[in-house]
Amino acid sequence: MAGINFSEALNEEQRAAVLAPDGPVLVIAAAGTGKTRTLTFRVAHLVERGVDAQRILLLTFTNRAAREMLERARGLVGEGVSGLWGGTFHHMANRMLRRHCEALGYKTDYTILDQDDARNLVRACADELDLLGKHFPKPDVLLSVYSLAANREQPVEAAAEAHFGHHPIDLKDVVKVHARYRERKRSLNAMDFDDLLVNGLLLFREHPDILARYQEHFLHILVDEYQDTNCIQAEWVDRLAARRRNLLVVGDDFQSIYSWRGADFRNILGFPKRYPDATVFKLETNYRSVPGILDVANACIAGNPEQFQKTLRAVREDGRRPVRVEMRGGEEQASYIIERAMALGREGYRMSDIAVLYRAHYHALELQLELARQHIPFDITSGVRFFEQAHIKDVCSLLRLLVNPSDELAFVRLLGMFPKTGPRTAARIWELLDHRCELKDAAVADRVRDKLPQAARASWKDIVEICRAYEKEKLSGDPGEVIYRFINAFYDEYAVETFENYDRRREDLDALIDFTTKYTSAEELLADAALMSNLDAETDEIRGTDDNVLKLSTVHQAKGLEWRVVFLIWLADGMFPSSRSINEGGEGEERRLFYVATTRARDQLYLCAPQLRRTRDGGVMLCQPSRFIEEVPSDLLEREDLGFM
Repeated sequence: MAGINFSEALNEEQRAAVLAPDGPVLVIAAAGTGKTRTLTFRVAHLVERGVDAQRILLLTFTNRAAREMLERARGLVGEGVSGLWGGTFHHMANRMLRRHCEALGYKTDYTILDQDDARNLVRACADELDLLGKHFPKPDVLLSVYSLAANREQPVEAAAEAHFGHHPIDLKDVVKVHARYRERKRSLNAMDFDDLLVNGLLLFREHPDILARYQEHFLHILVDEYQDTNCIQAEWVDRLAARRRNLLVVGDDFQSIYSWRGADFRNILGFPKRYPDATVFKLETNYRSVPGILDVANACIAGNPEQFQKTLRAVREDGRRPVRVEMRGGEEQASYIIERAMALGREGYRMSDIAVLYRAHYHALELQLELARQHIPFDITSGVRFFEQAHIKDVCSLLRLLVNPSDELAFVRLLGMFPKTGPRTAARIWELLDHRCELKDAAVADRVRDKLPQAARASWKDIVEICRAYEKEKLSGDPGEVIYRFINAFYDEYAVETFENYDRRREDLDALIDFTTKYTSAEELLADAALMSNLDAETDEIRGTDDNVLKLSTVHQAKGLEWRVVFLIWLADGMFPSSRSINEGGEGEERRLFYVATTRARDQLYLCAPQLRRTRDGGVMLCQPSRFIEEVPSDLLEREDLGFM
């Protein structure tokens, strides 16, 4: 096979990184600059140089990414890449542990627990400690806390305290369940997903002889998406590369946006300090976006002090400058996006060429409703529309039952949230009530109480008080107040015990309450929620198998994707950037999120900044435009002002 013509296949920046000499190498690959291509050609170059592929380790964050790179490399150098060690950190740690786990006290036939196995085991541990049926976190929440503690190498109690905050959760019980969970895994000769990383590193720390074998074996180690590594992964790689020091890592500190799940961008920033002799290459030639979009991205990200400074340079010719759009509020924003998307369609764009990106799921609430009303097909990356989410359906269940006492589904859902009250208990009580629960009737409420398990009766008392107020204070005209009282009296504690991403769901609930102020009756709100679901089904039928639909996505879920046209919505301080993240000192990561969002766009970028938000008291609040767009020089943007009123 003829040798690879690197000069023809790669630009100057990519070629320098691919042909870098042995030793530690850091490749800082900005958005759209050919990161995967560079890594693939590096693998091919090593094989072409005569390096045995079986002595190359390629670490990625998905097995799919590893397979794709190996297939591309195979296309360049043929079967010479066969035998290369390629896959995720977890996959590689497991491969090594299967050979050496006896050194840690495991048998080689250990079981890897999937999420369902781990959930059931944690539930059993809580049951053994007599914590089930009480106000105590659900297994998924506990597993989330344990996972974060493992991936950050911090005590479980510290992780639990950070997660549960001011909520009345006994942290000592959380630690006890964790200790029992670890004991049970050991007795079962089992590891969960996080144990693979933890034990993989422990193997290297405690058994230098085993580590030395792999240090000798691997001639070259390559790491993709290095900015997303956690402290365990970074140390595991450093130990493995310590002898040969032929370590090449590729990443973009500008796109480090996963600190909430343990990723630490300091790993990539600190690479030159850990490897003072490292060669550093920057990939700054962007093949994706028109120059105007990159100008906005560069202007925003320059405000982060802790980073490798770099400037994206466009290959493409000039296009339309990004547009900053000022409008009154969320409804006007939704109308603008739909009208503009229709106009883009007339210009030749397909609907699938367009994406609407946002910082938090609830930001798209008004847009989802308007799209459904106009029968415009759309997909959400999470797959779940706003009113179809579990926590939204939960808090609407009481309202539904107050409006329609014959709503069995709402009754079963409501009771299912109480301790020790499952679907069977709820169904039995429903039968005793003759398929109707008039909550405003004190006698009916008492009948339900008497049939509930003892552990659920205190919660039921709180619900009854809301139902009495519904009648006495005429709350049917203020559905948000009913939801607000339900959350404060019961659901907030239930949510923190039930959902691992409690903070995000609580934001959704607060947004729902604000959103209800546009309605003058509970019936009207519930009708709109139902109408949205029905229209979703209709548009799904209209669409069929056609994928030509508008895409709605959070910025986190859009990373790695691109569209011809991108709308960024709710660019207001407190929304994007998120007030919670800013309060926790996370402006740097918020700015990186904005950078990721803007660099998803290829041709056109619209920056939408509504001026007003609804408030809980039925009024409106003036929004300050996002600091990220305020910092962009005015000559880089076009302006559209739709008027304040």
